[in-house]
Amino acid sequence: MSPPLLKLGAVLSTMAMISNWMSQTLPSLAGLNTTRLSTPETLTQISPKEGWQVYSSAQDPDGRCICTVVAPEQNLCSRDAKSRQLRQLLEKVQNMSQSIEVLNLRTQRDFQYVLKMETQMKGLKAKFRQIEDDRKTLMTKHFQELKEKMDELLPLIPVLEQYKTDAKLITQFKEEIRNLSAVLTGIQEEIGAYDYEELHQRVLSLETRLRDCMKKLTCGKLMKITGPITVKTSGTRFGAWMTDPLASEKNNRVWYMDSYTNNKIVREYKSIADFVSGSESRTYNLPFKWAGTNHVVYNGSLYFNKYQSNIIIKYSFDLGRVLAQRSLEYAGFHNVYPYTWGGFSDIDLMADEIGLWAVYATNQNAGNIVISQLNQDTLEVMKSWGTGYPKRSAGESFMICGTLYVTNSHLTGAKVYYSYSTKTSTYEYTDIPFHNQYFHISMLDYNSRDRALYAWNNGHQVLFNVTLFHIIKTEDDT
Repeated sequence: MSPPLLKLGAVLSTMAMISNWMSQTLPSLAGLNTTRLSTPETLTQISPKEGWQVYSSAQDPDGRCICTVVAPEQNLCSRDAKSRQLRQLLEKVQNMSQSIEVLNLRTQRDFQYVLKMETQMKGLKAKFRQIEDDRKTLMTKHFQELKEKMDELLPLIPVLEQYKTDAKLITQFKEEIRNLSAVLTGIQEEIGAYDYEELHQRVLSLETRLRDCMKKLTCGKLMKITGPITVKTSGTRFGAWMTDPLASEKNNRVWYMDSYTNNKIVREYKSIADFVSGSESRTYNLPFKWAGTNHVVYNGSLYFNKYQSNIIIKYSFDLGRVLAQRSLEYAGFHNVYPYTWGGFSDIDLMADEIGLWAVYATNQNAGNIVISQLNQDTLEVMKSWGTGYPKRSAGESFMICGTLYVTNSHLTGAKVYYSYSTKTSTYEYTDIPFHNQYFHISMLDYNSRDRALYAWNNGHQVLFNVTLFHIIKTEDDT
């Protein structure tokens, strides 16, 4: 509550206290409080001999106190004393009336002050409301101005983003240059007194000696498979990718054949790097659809199984046409004797250090694997070996140095479980594990130039390293 209102409350409270005091104290002062009143309008029987009696007390419309009293019967003995008391009482009433009048004047003045303050407060409230309305209008105006400025700046955001990207790229370049400089400095310190020409000659000499050593290595026996190294992720779950084991050192072309059927498109890449980046160099549209994923590129030509047949096709990449085709006698096809994963993988064509091979199954061999060495030009079967391993129980297979290695599954936990040597016509059970990282292998072939296994693992093109046990030729060996 504001100060004027507090002052008014104090005045009204004071008046109420005075009225209450008068109604309770005045009779006592006059000695007139010996009789109780039953109601404000009914006077009890008063003995004339008793003193003054208060009939009622109230306030008039102007707020002044009014007392009604009944005078006692007069007698000669008490008249003077009662008169004196009455005069004293009247004096006190007059004094109180004057005080009340003064209080009334103050109350009226304070009430006018309150009215004035109320008017001022209403004016202030209206001003505040007007200021609030003006503030909303002003804020709306400012907001609209800011929005228009923001709309003008919006086209700059992509520019700023590009600037941030460019700045980050430049920072990366600077860091790479700094690292490269440190590496070059380290190399220079290690080279010491050797100049570039001398260092180059040492590298050439080392390379020559390594090649001479490799020529002395005979065909090895598989001892271990490590990896895989994921080269790329592309295509469907099933497919094949390969390089030519007879290509020159400068020829590193990669061929890519997605899916196991209903396709005739072969994609060529100049190198592994181009294959990874997707920089395709050429596309071949074969005259026939292929079956399965067990194709091989050998000496510049693609060998594949013609769809829905046991016919083998030789297609020249350089000439862009079929050079030879031949039916593989008694070979099952079109999911009669596939690998465990299916996919028309009945006939598996592969190559190793010795030459070109076909792995398949026949009814004559009770559905067990048959190994045939092929003439790379005419596709004629040069020699065949019948094994006792069921083709439908094999996950995949590959040839290394004339020995067929068979996995027991295409899924997780697969291992090289069986091998058959065409040199000795003998077999053995093996236990060579490898990591099937992506859980489903649909192509696994050995490349003698890279000494690695190429695999298609659930839409991932991967490489496995192989460890072979070699026997080094001596000059006494024939």
